[in-house]
Amino acid sequence: MRADRLVSLVLLLRQRGRMTAEALARELEVSTRTVLRDMEALSAAGVPVYAERGRHGGFALLPDFRTALTGLTHDEALALLVAGSRRGAQLFGLGSALASAVLKVVDALPEGLRETAAGAAQRLLVDPETDLLARPVASEEVPDAVTAQVRRAVFGGHRLRIHYAAVNQPPKWRTVDPIGLVTVKDQGYLLARRGSEDRTYRLSRLLAAEQLDEPARRSDTVDLGRAWREREVRFRTGGDTTEVLVRVDPARRVRLAATALAVRDEGADAEGRLRMTVAFQDARHAEWALWEHAPGAEVLEPEWLRERLGERARRVAVLYGQPGKSG
Repeated sequence: MRADRLVSLVLLLRQRGRMTAEALARELEVSTRTVLRDMEALSAAGVPVYAERGRHGGFALLPDFRTALTGLTHDEALALLVAGSRRGAQLFGLGSALASAVLKVVDALPEGLRETAAGAAQRLLVDPETDLLARPVASEEVPDAVTAQVRRAVFGGHRLRIHYAAVNQPPKWRTVDPIGLVTVKDQGYLLARRGSEDRTYRLSRLLAAEQLDEPARRSDTVDLGRAWREREVRFRTGGDTTEVLVRVDPARRVRLAATALAVRDEGADAEGRLRMTVAFQDARHAEWALWEHAPGAEVLEPEWLRERLGERARRVAVLYGQPGKSG
């Protein structure tokens, strides 16, 4: 909304001092022409903004000018609740609201405390784009228009029509009763009911969403943590999972269990190694996970998985058994 953008313009100039139209446009993700029009509107409204010409020119406010801000908007308050995870705010379409809310909070601080907070912020880095091995951190992109419709339906208590692309299936339209939103390891999910069944939809697979006028068929209260745990248990213990009997070095037990969906059974053999029955999401998941743990984990059953891993090992042995080739 333009009113929110005008407030953001004033706050940016207050906190950073003189800024060019181009810099303001980048911050607000608008065109420079829009910034110039907004500056005219601020001046007409009596805000003491002025332009300085020249190489180091730009827009600035008269010294000591302060704005009288009212409370945070609904979306800004929501953004602060998920501010502990920057990507969480972005997944739910609240990234811009979070930035606007932070500007307002900083502006409301006393001058001395504001300077202290700014200095402290320079010494904190949250969620860098790569890890220590320079691997990019996966982050899902969900269109703001989609998340806005989903949020409104969730918080407003309305039914939701979604165009959803399930794995290995063509996209289909579905009408659901939204329950809540969850973010786990930079992935966002919509918890909902479809008919009499609980459903979980990954936000990145939503192609479109439309809030309906019809009220959602759901309870007035919800324990979202419990709802998520129940779905997690059903996912780990049901469906067409792949079970593997594996002989494991005890030092590998914790890491293997963390890789699997569930540990069905385990015990020690005569040699002090563990025999575990472990469930994986599918055959590919089982093969990948147990190759990662070799040679600390040996597959005993099923035979087809032993053969796949053995073939992998033979290919690796042939590759590294040959003399290296120089360019």
